[in-house]
Amino acid sequence: MEKPVASITVLGSTGSIGTNTLDVLARHPERFSVYALTAARQVDLLLAQCLRFNPTWAVMTDPDAAKQLEERLGAEGSRTRVASGADALVEVAQDERVDMVMGAIVGAAGLPPCLAAAQAGKRLLLANKEALVVGGDFFMSAVRQGGGRLLPIDSEHSAIFQSLPEDPETWERRVEKIILTASGGPFRARDIATFADITPEQAVAHPNWVMGRKISVDSATMMNKALEVIEAHYLFGLPASRLEVVIHPQSIIHSMVQYHDTSVVAQLGTADMRVPIAYGLSHPERVVSGASPLSFDALTGLTFEKPDPRRFPGLGLAWAALEGRAGSTAVLNAANEVAVDAFLNRRIRFDQIHVVNQETLSSSWDGETDSLEALLALDGQARQRAASVVSAL
Repeated sequence: MEKPVASITVLGSTGSIGTNTLDVLARHPERFSVYALTAARQVDLLLAQCLRFNPTWAVMTDPDAAKQLEERLGAEGSRTRVASGADALVEVAQDERVDMVMGAIVGAAGLPPCLAAAQAGKRLLLANKEALVVGGDFFMSAVRQGGGRLLPIDSEHSAIFQSLPEDPETWERRVEKIILTASGGPFRARDIATFADITPEQAVAHPNWVMGRKISVDSATMMNKALEVIEAHYLFGLPASRLEVVIHPQSIIHSMVQYHDTSVVAQLGTADMRVPIAYGLSHPERVVSGASPLSFDALTGLTFEKPDPRRFPGLGLAWAALEGRAGSTAVLNAANEVAVDAFLNRRIRFDQIHVVNQETLSSSWDGETDSLEALLALDGQARQRAASVVSAL
């Protein structure tokens, strides 16, 4: 018996996760159809994607970009309709004709449409770690109440999910700890005394993964791992004390789960995001991803080391935020977005990213965390505070 075709909305289709998602979808036209594609302002790429996948909707957050896209699609005779703005993102995420939503919009901007998908009971493939870092318990509650399914797409969290028992009710009882692996980024062996001289071009040159600029900088500071620790806490329900990070430069083991009997279960594979994407799309089955298979005879060795807190001071902020007052994780995320943007625009040094994050997290703020509006208000407060810190440096 043939499976029905699943309809999918890809939030952030022009980013690295989005383009990899479309690559996997193109390999399985009998299983998946594209309902909507969204982007910020990359008109050329979104146009090409629309012409290939013929979505019902294309959404651009930038109104001028949306107008350009609409004119060019019309000239091509495309039937894809175009909308713009944050509300349109929410609409294509919660539409009743959609079965799955790939949440790949970077930053807090991805929270509203991902939340809408969760509340509507969709299968949410979550590549936007900020949705959980900002939303926390509120977001997970929405997933449960909506009756859908959340599947992590980050390579580390997908690896953890694949290494855990099938029944989530047994995780707390059977698991000793979760071990997230980290590549260490491009500056794992660089002299710490030279960190003030690091340029944006150097910071975005990741040794193993092809990622966007913001995520690449987060990898260089290991703030991406701090955010992933927070995300793991909310995804898998273990306390911060049972979450650990180990540096594994080869990026072959994507993360591990240690059980109470000291057995360790790990997921291995090549450094290709199409693997966790394909797993999320087809779970509990597995479909062809397009990634190259792991060649064990070509592996020269796997190494592991503890993260150096002097080299990666931002990593410890994950535990500080989880143990802090409600909203701390949202504040940390907002501060980091402001700090990374300031670094990429050469307004602060690389080593000052941590200063902005730490000072913002240590500041006082007002606000609740029990609604989307409250979370976005808290995010705005934190950004203002972080911007003040940037200006003072």
